[in-house]
Amino acid sequence: MSTATLPPPAPKPTPAAPREHLLTAADLAVLPTRLPSGYVKYELNDGRLVVMPPPGNEHGRRQQKVARFLDTEGEEKGLGEVWAEVGIVLRRDPDRVVGADCAFVLAESLPVRESVEGYLETIPELVVEVRSKNDTGPEEAAKRDEYFAAGVKLVWAVDPAARTVTAHQPGQPDQVFAEADTLTCPLIPGFAVPVARLFVGRRA
Repeated sequence: MSTATLPPPAPKPTPAAPREHLLTAADLAVLPTRLPSGYVKYELNDGRLVVMPPPGNEHGRRQQKVARFLDTEGEEKGLGEVWAEVGIVLRRDPDRVVGADCAFVLAESLPVRESVEGYLETIPELVVEVRSKNDTGPEEAAKRDEYFAAGVKLVWAVDPAARTVTAHQPGQPDQVFAEADTLTCPLIPGFAVPVARLFVGRRA
């Protein structure tokens, strides 16, 4: 009787992992903004859906104030156009779509290009982000880097809790405007708004 052992059975091939399905801006545009549980908003992070909480009361108030001053001190003077709560396509394939609290496009960049989905394809020179209570420093910095990589020249970070506006520009030190300061904008000649006016009506 042979003492030879049989070879071990060949290992079964490992099934390939299912390929991740990445969404596009077209998919994002048709998602519902209201669910049975309430209002919802989204961003698209290189094809991956990010569900965002709806803006809170304080967030919405500061956003409205900044947009109003950009309108009166910028758009009404023919220096560009302002948007509030607007989707911006930062890149494609995979698609990156962000929702900016406010955006300002200078006159020399007008008319803007709009994607077939209805989002801005023209990259604004100025983007405003109002800080929410759940935002973290690393997340905010990563998003600013994406804005700068896409061509944004200036990001204003409005902090309702600290009552400050921080101006971020690529390759330059941050500039913090406190409540006693006057907010200026190197991109919009003559723009000068006391920071305190952005926080008028702030709830206690």
